[in-house]
Amino acid sequence: MSYAEDDALPTVEAWRRARTDGPRVASCHPAHEQLLRIRASLPSERIREVRMFGAIAVMVDGAMAVAVHKDGSLLVRVDPAEDPQLIESLGASRAEMGKGRTMGEGWIRVEASALTSDESLDGWLEAATRCLARRSRPTS
Repeated sequence: MSYAEDDALPTVEAWRRARTDGPRVASCHPAHEQLLRIRASLPSERIREVRMFGAIAVMVDGAMAVAVHKDGSLLVRVDPAEDPQLIESLGASRAEMGKGRTMGEGWIRVEASALTSDESLDGWLEAATRCLARRSRPTS
């Protein structure tokens, strides 16, 4: 299954069909390609995908870890304590919800060009899942 750059973001159901309809196609839509890589990195029994923020959000145990945008970039939810260090990473910037409206600490947009290696993608997924783990701990 292949998507043109200017096509609308495919539905989750279309991505699921593409995943099971045959071999991976090198010319996949950038968002589709990222989503396939994320699925391979996260435990499938704990994730689900939901349309959110004009993207496909990957939920882990019911909480958003990342969202995949049409261009293959990610919106990553990170621990605010780690934000100052992570925002300095290659391809990272403060996420925006609309033009000029920043989302604040803990929300980082990572350009697709900074996610080409499995190591770089896994690093962002680990940051997101660390954030989820910290948020789910009971406070005493």
